[in-house]
Formats: sequence, C-alpha cells, structure tokens
Amino acid sequence: MLIEMNRKPTNAADYMEALPADQRGALLKLRKQIRAAAPGCEEHFGYGLPGFKLNGHPLVYFGAGKKHCALYGAVPPGFTEQLKNFKTSKGAIQFTPQKPLPAVLVKAIVKAKVAENEMRWPVKKMKRAGK
Repeated sequence: MLIEMNRKPTNAADYMEALPADQRGALLKLRKQIRAAAPGCEEHFGYGLPGFKLNGHPLVYFGAGKKHCALYGAVPPGFTEQLKNFKTSKGAIQFTPQKPLPAVLVKAIVKAKVAENEMRWPVKKMKRAGK
C-alpha cells in the first residue's frame, strides 16, 4: 500500500508500515546497516522521511519512491566508482529492493558522513569543574 497523500506519516513506524513489503524490507535492512556503521546516532523523522542524527545534526535519511528506495544526504566525495551502477544525484542514491546497496558500501558511506559531521560540527567537550 502506498502512502496516502492526505495522511502523511509523522513517524518512522507509520512511514515504513505504509510501504509495500519489498521496499519496507529493503529499508529495514538499510536502517540496521546505518545503525551498525554509526552506533552513536539517534533515529529521527524529518522532511517526511525516517533518518538519523548524530550529535543533534542530520546524518542521513532514507525512503522510497514509486519504483525505488533511496539513501538521502549529500553523497560524500570519492564514491563515484562504487556507485556507478546506481542512480545518484548530489543528495540521493537510488536502489531497488532487488538490487540493494551492498552492506560494505553503506558502511563506508555512513562512516564518511560521520566524519563530515564531526568536522562540520565538532563535539564540544564539557569543562570539568575546578577543584
């Protein structure tokens, strides 16, 4: 079943439930791979899509269209060759449930996104109280 236009999902569970089984399965697998690659991330729902934040900042989002699934977020540099068999744009990598992104590639992309986030928004260490 596709998401009804007049009833947009407001959380990841509703979003996933509204997808066809093959897309839901592909995205649940992707979600697990993202979590494994970025253990400190937290789930988030924004822009009408499920995703993850790291240290309060967006990391990646994922979702489905009529004929594809996608990993959203600016594609890190250096992945052109690995992504040559997938449709890409500046902010998305499209794949299908029948031809998902390889787990090793998801891990590498997410790790690159984590590094980008850490450089862009360094985590500030708390100062310890004086003695």
